[in-house]
Amino acid sequence: MPDLSFAIEHAEPVLFAATPQLAFTLHVGNAPANQTIQTIALRCQIRLEATRRRYSADEQRRLCDLWGEPDRWSQTLRSMLWTHAQVIVPRFEASTAVALNVPCTFDFNVAATKYFDGLDDGDLPLEFLFSGTVFYQDASAALQVMPIPWEQESRFRLPVRVWAEMMDHYYPDSAWLRVRRGVLRKLAEYKRQRGRATWDEVLDDLLAGTAIGAPR
Repeated sequence: MPDLSFAIEHAEPVLFAATPQLAFTLHVGNAPANQTIQTIALRCQIRLEATRRRYSADEQRRLCDLWGEPDRWSQTLRSMLWTHAQVIVPRFEASTAVALNVPCTFDFNVAATKYFDGLDDGDLPLEFLFSGTVFYQDASAALQVMPIPWEQESRFRLPVRVWAEMMDHYYPDSAWLRVRRGVLRKLAEYKRQRGRATWDEVLDDLLAGTAIGAPR
């Protein structure tokens, strides 16, 4: 019977994908080393272990939207689910390494994006929980199937710079802001009336206190 182990060893941005992705290098080991693993259909739950790092005063201010004022964090600060991912591990003996690709979003209505963007430097503490199905050969070379229990896990500290480099690559010097459709129509009318070329100019006007219809 396989005795599997999983460890995340490295992470880097996937630079040529349709959407932002991080590629985590996943090391998979098995004992006994001479046993043939035909394939593994692996599922992974990834959690943000927010309690396993310290936060500067600026980071605490930016993260108030998630956990409230810092003096309440002893009650409100919790780990949270980030995302799920899947990967097919091909045939191997003893050990192998595969890329676990994780799609990422820059939507600031998503709590994970707020958390990532609120950090200046250091590491993002992650916990990977594995499950799935392993197909292997027993001593008589017969194909066997075994489930992988959820207690298989691995911890990894993702450098904040890796996340920042990925988002800078896909969205250089920019970010996404979602608004209600009615608000967007008003902004579009303002943009048309005032002859503004970009949404940045519209927002700069409004932040400066300019009202629709008023002279510039």
